[in-house]
Formats: sequence, structure tokens, C-alpha cells
Amino acid sequence: MSSPSSGQSGPSSASALKKAFPHVDLDGHNLPPSPAPSSPNAGRRYALATELVYTEGSDQYNASSVPIYQTATFKQTSGSGGAEYDYTRSGNPTRTHLERHLAKIMSAQRALVVSSGMAALDVIMRLLRPGDEVVTGDDLYGGSNRLLTYLKTHGGIVVHHVDTTTPEKVQAVLNPKTAMVLLETPTNPLIKIVDIPKIAAFAHEANPNCLVTVDNTMMSPLLLNPLELGADIVYESGTKYLSGHHDLMAGVIAVNDPTLGERLYFPINASGCGLSPFDSWLLMRGVKTLKVRMDQQQANAQRIAEFLESHGFKVRYPGLRSHPQYELHHSMARGAGAVLSFETGDISLSERIVESAKLWAISVSFGCVNSLISMPCRMSHASIDAKTRKERAMPEDIIRLCVGIEDADDLIDDLRRALVQAGAVNVSLDGFQAVRPASD
Repeated sequence: MSSPSSGQSGPSSASALKKAFPHVDLDGHNLPPSPAPSSPNAGRRYALATELVYTEGSDQYNASSVPIYQTATFKQTSGSGGAEYDYTRSGNPTRTHLERHLAKIMSAQRALVVSSGMAALDVIMRLLRPGDEVVTGDDLYGGSNRLLTYLKTHGGIVVHHVDTTTPEKVQAVLNPKTAMVLLETPTNPLIKIVDIPKIAAFAHEANPNCLVTVDNTMMSPLLLNPLELGADIVYESGTKYLSGHHDLMAGVIAVNDPTLGERLYFPINASGCGLSPFDSWLLMRGVKTLKVRMDQQQANAQRIAEFLESHGFKVRYPGLRSHPQYELHHSMARGAGAVLSFETGDISLSERIVESAKLWAISVSFGCVNSLISMPCRMSHASIDAKTRKERAMPEDIIRLCVGIEDADDLIDDLRRALVQAGAVNVSLDGFQAVRPASD
């Protein structure tokens, strides 16, 4: 039998494959076993904090930590192959264990892991064909915007950027050619909230085959499950909260439709972007501590958001009652996350604050155990040109804080010192307030 990487063509060869190897897609391509929860289905379903940690494997030595199968190839039992694994590009036991575990915690039937969050989006975009239309937000992660721009220019994809925080604006551009709706919530860095159920209903009404795709990186499966809200595909950068330590790059895709899972597996196998065994093991280890990390990060973020708001800064964080979509966010999510942004009203002032911080590392990305600070328009969103940023009402002075697990008092003291050193506040005997109050 042909290996998953060699392929065959024609109806007869496809039939032979189906007979010899049951895990094949509609075109006769070999597939690894469809992932099932690594915890038993029968009996009690545990709370998510338990499910994150609890996993069962089939290791011959009953290792409590899944072994790393650091091998590129697997010996076969016959000349025609037929073993569960043959080549790590197509499948690896360590990766399969991780995928089954992620499917469980993401409320999915199948999860797939690849080399980065952008690789995950690239795999998803390969479902599209020239002439297909994509509706997405006007506050989109810079890397996602860059990939969509490339596909629009070179792949014949039509892209509509709209304010996804208003479902009716999305509905206005939906039509039978809309093949995908790509959402982020909260958006990054403007922290806008998107009504996933309502937009999903609009999209499926306009085109029953439309794929509602949600980037859930900002929330993680601990706080939000888009598949339970009407989404067809959910993906995340595993580099962020799922890993939590910024010592690996990974992307995760999750679906409930087995056929859709097969369609997504094909380009992963064909292009070789599946996650490596060692990174799969690292990600599996990181996922187990997701709750304890996120609980501390959220608690810290709440205190820091309240600190900044109380001193006159315009803060964007869904944990604040002042957020215009506070109720909507908490109708979908189980927490506010640990990313917030605030404005100073002056670009140079923001630059001085960022450069004056000590505990807050100047860095792109988020979700790490240590706290990060950045100016998105200079870093993570710099690939979006200034004209487009202005059209999308992206404040050039905005500062993004990605809160870690450090002591909250230390983080606030360091931020207070940076604000004073940068001249961002007026200090008096009664305390200090922003030089440019949010009301301005």
C-alpha cells in the first residue's frame, strides 16, 4: 500500500486504499486515526481544570508524561505498509496524543496542530478558491491582514474589511459568494467584542456552506469555546496561552465536522507544516498549566486596568464595566483575558512610557508568564500601512499590555514609575492623573 506521502490516483487505487486502510479521505488519501478524547467518553465529564491535566495514553511503560517519539520514520510490518504511522510528516504518536487532548478541551471532534498560528490560518485559507469572498474585521492582527492582502493580490480572493462589532455591517456584505467569515474577539489591540452567535447565524443564512472561522488566541479554550457558539472552525496560536512560556511556536485548528477535518489535514500532510514531536510534547506540557496561569494573569490584568483607568487613562479591557460591550463579552466568555490597551494622546509620550518600563519587556506576542509592553503600530501591526491604520481608527499612540503572572503590586509600581518618568502624569500631593485625561 502506498504511504500517505506518496499518493495514488484513479478510482481503482482509491478503492484499494479504502479496503486496505480505513482512514482515508474522499480522494483516497491516507489519514491518521480521527482524534477522540484522550479521556474516556464513558462516565463523568470532568471540569475543564481537571480535563486540562487529565489524560490517558497507551504507552507500554505507563509513562505519566507522554513520550516524545523523536523519529522521522516508522518501521512497517509488511512490504505494503499499512501501519498506523509511517512518516512523521503525515502523523506521529506524540502529535496525535496532543491533538486528541486539544480536541477534548476545545469541545471539538478533531484538532490539528501545525508549526505556528499563521500556519494554521494559512491551512484554513487553502479551503478557499479564486473568486471566493471573505468578510473579516477592520481591527485584525497584522499577520492575518498581511496574509489576506497577499491572497487578495495573488490568489483572486475578495476580502471585505468591516466593523465586525456591528453584526448588521457584516450582514450588509454577506452574499452567496461569501465562503468565509473570519472573526477575532476580543480584537487586538482595540479590544472590540464580536457577537459570534449572531454573525454565525447571518453568515449561514446568506450561504449555508460559509465557514465561520474564529481566532480564539486572545481567550484560549479556558475562557471561550467558539464551536459552541456557531463557529465552524476555531484556531489559535499555541505560542500564546496554550504554551504559556514562549519557548515554542505552534498553531491549533479545531472542528466538529469530520469531513472538514479531512480537508484541513490534506494540506498539512502535503506541505509538511505539522507540529514536530518535541514541540508537540512541549505544548502538551504547557496546556496542563493553562488554568493556573490564566487565573493569575486575569487577576493581575483586572487590577492594572483599574489602576490606569482610575488615573485618567482611556483603557480598553472587557473586565471593566466601562467597556461598551462588557455585557456581550461576558455572555459568551468565562473571563476577560489578560490583554489590555490604553491611550496617552501623544505618540512620543507612549514611546517614553514603553521604554521606561523595566519589569514589562518590550516584545511582540502575548500569553507568556512574563508581562510584555508594546506599541502595536510600531511592532505587531506595523505591516498594516499608516493610511489603512488611520482609516480603521487605530490610535498611533496606543500601548498594549500583555499581563503575566508576576506580583501585581510590582507590576503596578513599575508601571507607575514609567508613567512618572515619561511625563505622562501630573503629580501632586493628592496623587497623580494623566496629563491628557481620557475625557479629552
